[in-house]
Amino acid sequence: MRLARIAHPDGVAFGSIEAEGDNDEAAQVLEIADHPFGQPNFTGRRWPLADVRVLAPILPTKVIAVGRNYTKHAEEFGNEVPADPMIFLKPSTSLIGPNAPIKLPPASSRVDFEGELAVVIGQPVKNVPADRAGAAILGYTVANDVTARDLQSADGQWGRAKGFDTFCPVGPWIATSVDPADLALRSEVDGVVKQDGRTSDLVHTVPELVAFVSSVMTLLPGDMILTGTPEGVGPIEAGQSVSITIDGIGTLTNPVQSA
Repeated sequence: MRLARIAHPDGVAFGSIEAEGDNDEAAQVLEIADHPFGQPNFTGRRWPLADVRVLAPILPTKVIAVGRNYTKHAEEFGNEVPADPMIFLKPSTSLIGPNAPIKLPPASSRVDFEGELAVVIGQPVKNVPADRAGAAILGYTVANDVTARDLQSADGQWGRAKGFDTFCPVGPWIATSVDPADLALRSEVDGVVKQDGRTSDLVHTVPELVAFVSSVMTLLPGDMILTGTPEGVGPIEAGQSVSITIDGIGTLTNPVQSA
């Protein structure tokens, strides 16, 4: 199932995207009552996907991101891979959905894209072991951990560099049946491939990350864990467009603007 959050003529709703094969041009969105957690309750209303606006697929209470979780990405900045996952928080106000603009803040002279697999939590969980972490996961989506690289270096901590409004594009939807163990991840800027990695290169796997994060904080339905980015990150500028594709999930595209 592909779970989306959409703006339709009567408001905003969650829905399941139904299509034949990979033909999303003729896909329909089946409205889900209330929320997408647990067994979906369909209202009977539907819209063509082409007639609705796809939003960020979920509104989390928190976004937990993981740094230096691909060895080659750590090496491209001269860093070592930490023994334990290096986690930090991005504010919920940094979230935007597909096609919404990433806005470059005046405080930074270099803003980078970082394509990532995002884990979406489906039920409250605390201190879950890795071998049971899968039961707590609703599904997976695509994320861009946008980073003001110069501020990250200057501050020595990452709250400001990672926390600007629009610095966490996610979407286009949540894939509930994908296996995250070995997915191709590709990032493009204006159609030029910049990152070409696989989730099989994650230092700490998805179950290990869920277990580790839940040992620190309670994870609630809708919370997201961004799992880290492969090598090849780089700057983006106003007027460009960033597209991140993960096999089995879809493509997240966002234009870039000056704030």
